[in-house]
Amino acid sequence: MNVLNKQKVIVLIGPTAVGKTALSIQLAKKFNGEIISGDSMQIYREMDIGTAKISPQEMEGIPHHLIDIKDPDEEFSVAEFQKQVRAKIKEITSRGKLPMIVGGTGLYIQSVLYDYHFTESEGDAGFRREMEQRIEKEGIQIVYDELRKIDAKSAENIHPNNTRRVIRALEIYHTTGKTMAQYQADQQKELLYNTTIIGLTMDREQLYSRINQRVDIMMEQGLFEEVKKLYDQGLNNVQSIQAIGYKELYRYFEGNSTIEEAVLSLKQNSRRYAKRQLTWFRNKMNVHWFDVTDMSELEKIEQISQFVAGKLS
Repeated sequence: MNVLNKQKVIVLIGPTAVGKTALSIQLAKKFNGEIISGDSMQIYREMDIGTAKISPQEMEGIPHHLIDIKDPDEEFSVAEFQKQVRAKIKEITSRGKLPMIVGGTGLYIQSVLYDYHFTESEGDAGFRREMEQRIEKEGIQIVYDELRKIDAKSAENIHPNNTRRVIRALEIYHTTGKTMAQYQADQQKELLYNTTIIGLTMDREQLYSRINQRVDIMMEQGLFEEVKKLYDQGLNNVQSIQAIGYKELYRYFEGNSTIEEAVLSLKQNSRRYAKRQLTWFRNKMNVHWFDVTDMSELEKIEQISQFVAGKLS
């Protein structure tokens, strides 16, 4: 299909705390858009502060999708995200609106835009059960160390406690003989939509300062109480609490760190995540980058709106 006949989609990406949310609202207003969250953790109810979830007031009347669709004890996969977002793109386009994907979870966004397939032939339920049983008996570290030996790149990007993703990376290697990175690269072919991907970046020191400040603000807003509530519900070993902002405070509640250590760890992990996000976007996607370090909000809106208008015309 000719690119001009494909559905138009705007994608706004960038590292955490770079300023995507405020800009996305202004762009949606200008271009009659509706926003689809491209964040793998904002899908969870009761997890608002730690995921920097947009508030109803901040939405300023712009419809948002894929926020608060799961309870914290529910699983959510890339395949499910892909299916739901593609359906939303079709639905939003049918109403004469512009679909805009906004977020920072690279693989999730990539799976929507490119011809990614999640099939049973690349899965092995028996292998997954075997891995789960091994983790139960031997502990996650032994299995995680095996992943590091065969796929160090994936292991670097997966937290050892995220058993679901550790098992998935091992399963891909088991069934295809490829590392997760090789498997994903093989699937990245033609874009399915007439896509414009806009990336925001800024001076690293300034970004890290914004991240540290954001964590302090989150703590003031009640992140401690938000995580405590989840902990008190007995939520353990579930996908949602592997999120940055939750796993660090869980260590405090479990008696494995002081609150000061937990907050420092949260800041450090957020900075590392921002670095990984930028690396992913630069290596995996064709992004039009805007350095917003010295831009005022008005300059940012004007420059990026002008660019988007050119792409949509």
